[in-house]
Amino acid sequence: MLKKIAIIGPESTGKSVLTERLASYFKCPWCPEYAREYLVSIKRKYTYNDLLIIAKKQWELTEQKAEEAKQQKCRVVFTDTEMYIMKVWCEVVFGKCHSWITDKIKEQNFDLYLLCRPDVPWVKDELREYPDLEMRTTLFNTYKNILQHQTVPWIEVGGNYDERFASAVAAVNELLN
Repeated sequence: MLKKIAIIGPESTGKSVLTERLASYFKCPWCPEYAREYLVSIKRKYTYNDLLIIAKKQWELTEQKAEEAKQQKCRVVFTDTEMYIMKVWCEVVFGKCHSWITDKIKEQNFDLYLLCRPDVPWVKDELREYPDLEMRTTLFNTYKNILQHQTVPWIEVGGNYDERFASAVAAVNELLN
């Protein structure tokens, strides 16, 4: 049976790197973060409605990758970004969240969450908004609180990139066994 794993956490905590590295290690598909592709393409400041567009496409891509994994008879599929991230993003930036996103949170069916700690250096790029460690820590604690109040297993991954990867591999192997 296919296990779906979501990698979440504040920006610049190695989610994309970890997701891709895990997929390569476990030889399975992975779903990238759609927001980056979308935000680069619009060439303007994003709006509240843009976040709904991003969330809907992220949902669609996540479902497609899960189906691809099933067809390839993989045991696992990894997703970089899901609806909790979209909810927090909406609420932090705009003070509200689309009901479509909160409805989809109830439909998510992940088997494990990997929560990335903000203990790696922040890497500047044209899309990142929160270089301040205090804000990154606040966001981390927001995600941690969400995970503590839902039923899907989760672990924190931290340390350098190799340590994060090792912790994540151990957690996935435990889930698969």
